[in-house]
Amino acid sequence: MQSNILAVPFRKGTQLSLSSAIRQYISTKYDQHPDMFRQDLEVIDALRRDAVNVREPHPSGVARLQAYAGQLVWIGGKFPIDIGADFTWYPALGYNTERPIVHNNLRFELANILYNLAALYSQLAIASNRSSTDGLKTAASYFTQSAGVLTHLKTEVIPELRTTPPEDMDEHTLDSLIQLQLAQAQECFWQKAVMDGYKDASIAKLAAKVSDLYNEAGEAAMRSEAISSSWIHHMSAKHHHFAAAAQYRAACDCLEKRKYGEEVARLRDAVACVTEGLRESRGGYLHKAVVDDLNALKRRVEEDLKRAERDNDVIYLNHVPPKPELKLLERATMAAPRIPPQVSAPLDYLGEKGEFGPPLFTKLVPYSVHIAVSIYEERRDRLVNQNIIGELETLNERLHEVLSSLNLPGSFQAFEKPLGLPGTLVQHAEEIRQADALHRLQRSFADIDKLRATDLAMFEEGRNLLQAEEEEDAQLRRKYGTSRWLRPESRSEPNEGAKLWQQVTDAEGWFANSESSDGVVRDKFHSIEPMLAILAGPDRGLLDFVPSSRRTEIPETLKPAIGRLRAAYNNVTRLEGRRRRKAEALREKARSDDIKSDILAEASRLERTHAVATAIVPAHFEEFFEKRLDSLYEPDLELVQAEASEQEKLITELIRVNREFESQKKAAGDKGNREREQALQKLENAYYKYKELISNAEAGRKFYNDLSRIIGGFRDGARNFVTERRREARMLEDELNMPPLNNLSLGGQQGHIQPPLQSGGPPSSGWDSAGYQGQQQQQSQSSFLPIPAQPIQQAQSPLEAQIQSWAAARETVAPQPQPPRANPMQGVWNPGVGIKFANTPPPANTSPSSGGHAGTNAQQENRQVGGTWDRNSAIRFG
Repeated sequence: MQSNILAVPFRKGTQLSLSSAIRQYISTKYDQHPDMFRQDLEVIDALRRDAVNVREPHPSGVARLQAYAGQLVWIGGKFPIDIGADFTWYPALGYNTERPIVHNNLRFELANILYNLAALYSQLAIASNRSSTDGLKTAASYFTQSAGVLTHLKTEVIPELRTTPPEDMDEHTLDSLIQLQLAQAQECFWQKAVMDGYKDASIAKLAAKVSDLYNEAGEAAMRSEAISSSWIHHMSAKHHHFAAAAQYRAACDCLEKRKYGEEVARLRDAVACVTEGLRESRGGYLHKAVVDDLNALKRRVEEDLKRAERDNDVIYLNHVPPKPELKLLERATMAAPRIPPQVSAPLDYLGEKGEFGPPLFTKLVPYSVHIAVSIYEERRDRLVNQNIIGELETLNERLHEVLSSLNLPGSFQAFEKPLGLPGTLVQHAEEIRQADALHRLQRSFADIDKLRATDLAMFEEGRNLLQAEEEEDAQLRRKYGTSRWLRPESRSEPNEGAKLWQQVTDAEGWFANSESSDGVVRDKFHSIEPMLAILAGPDRGLLDFVPSSRRTEIPETLKPAIGRLRAAYNNVTRLEGRRRRKAEALREKARSDDIKSDILAEASRLERTHAVATAIVPAHFEEFFEKRLDSLYEPDLELVQAEASEQEKLITELIRVNREFESQKKAAGDKGNREREQALQKLENAYYKYKELISNAEAGRKFYNDLSRIIGGFRDGARNFVTERRREARMLEDELNMPPLNNLSLGGQQGHIQPPLQSGGPPSSGWDSAGYQGQQQQQSQSSFLPIPAQPIQQAQSPLEAQIQSWAAARETVAPQPQPPRANPMQGVWNPGVGIKFANTPPPANTSPSSGGHAGTNAQQENRQVGGTWDRNSAIRFG
């Protein structure tokens, strides 16, 4: 494997029976038996097993990962994202690669599969033979496809994840990996151009673009929490390497064009760039191959610079321009992300003869279709109940208000029936009795109270969970400080937190408004409760409440006016009765409006004709919904307008006729009828208010039932969100409570070793200037060379270099035998002993065989102690 380029490592996944989760979901959520899909369940498990086991860079793994990813996209349109399977994956990058991440999320599974596909492309590129031009083209193709898959993962999959992405899949990490793959692809094109003998100017353009891409990868890596320091140093070194290579090739082009002064300037800049790149090797972060490439380039550039400066100083005498005056090198971009069509459009490869095989669970009604049916039914019910029946009921209420203001029908019934009870009043009273009106309304109000209490309890549970988590987060923020506790507050968390808190605000408004509406309805009921009690009682009670008229005969002058008023009133009541029958017919029509067969046919058409490029979602049925609702209910909507127009005409006629009746009644004298008229009108008004209350109670019950589903979803979302936030808080708290890196023991040779004391010499502190110089010398050596046992200074190498090292297994140095350990108490200060100051500087000569440390320690042990303090020496306690 090439050692001067980087490969994206695989994410490790655990085995899981996805078919069990799908079987359970089908049996509980669908009206189809899981055994109908036995073969599909076996296939999905086999696909996942093959995909998860792809761990080696072999081309056969590409088809396995693509096939499983394609089926995941397909079944994502038939099942919800939280299907009930806990997918477990381990990160590939960062410092938590042994800590699993578990999500019940199909998109999380798809993201991991695509990540491994990108890693496979990257490793296939590195496994290619880069010593030939064909191998370089193959490697470049793999690198660009790796970048393309990562780009698709970043733009299409991660935004739909509905949860915080893992560290090695966040925006900065994916940006860095994409630029890294493009940089390595561009490097392949550069290497091919060198092998094919392209002109220096063309090679310089290619190298300059390689440098830019490595620089962008490194800048993104600096913002990532998952990219290790070793990788960052590698990217920086490669950036400087190819900046130097570009200037070197540009200098060669200048030599060919006899621009000797510019040649010298560019060679000088090349030396500066390659020197900067070699600085990245401090600390042993770089692989030996990268360092060797930099050194080889430096030697070549320095030789050419000496020759160019000598020739220009002696022969050409051209002006050497400073670096700011040099023209910027042009860039030649050859590498761009290339998304495989099997990834960007996987549904095109599903079919009986398709590359991915037939789509699974085709006979299962897609989950999106179930959602679409619910959306249609909700939209239809809202159209029928609010836009049609609701408008008709509003017209009826307007009609009753007019009748009540005119004291109809009580005003003329008092004349028509001066004794006993009018026939319409008897009918209304019988209806009230049969319906058990008082108890019916009281039961409805009790049911509404229970529904409201249940909804309110669910809401308070969810709100209390959010408030408790918010308080816990605030306590941890106060404990660790805002500079360390960088997690956003739940109210500003962009994925779910802000949405849930907005739902809290919305729900509080809903409950406040509903409480006000409930109060209005209750007040209306209490205002007519005595009249309803009379109507629900026996006829004797009605006769006692309605006084008889003193005038038993209708004056002749009133008969024509009463007849016209009766006719106008009958027209109004017929209109209301017709509306009531129309409303019942509409409700029956809506109940019989079964869209399932038609929407399944529409879904099959969409799938068959590939009318949509992705999995079917409810939005794809919008046009279908509009056409169906228009065809079925547009005539009823037009009827509402016609009813409103007809009602205005009848009300106008009724008011005119009633005005004539009132004038005739005054002329004839209205003695003995006023009390009877008022009593009849009160009972009539109570009856119509009762009908309104029945409608209000049904609307209230429906409101709280619908609200229950919404609040239930909010509560479940709050539970999941709080659980996830608490898990994140525990993980973050564990990380913040980890000991500092310099307290970790990274190897056997890194222990705190104290050499044995020589006879007659004081104990050595190991902190003199010679020891510090020896430490610096050791750190400047390559980490890939065998090293002897070292004292404490060697333990200062960075942790990242030990966690993610590029050294091969054969280069790992075994721990060396350690000298006997001295008494540790000799290094502890005793208050009874004075402070001794060393005044003798350490000897300059050290033994080279000991790496500058063994000899230093021995000299420290023989150091003489005086009474004068040398500020250049250390303080010794004891």
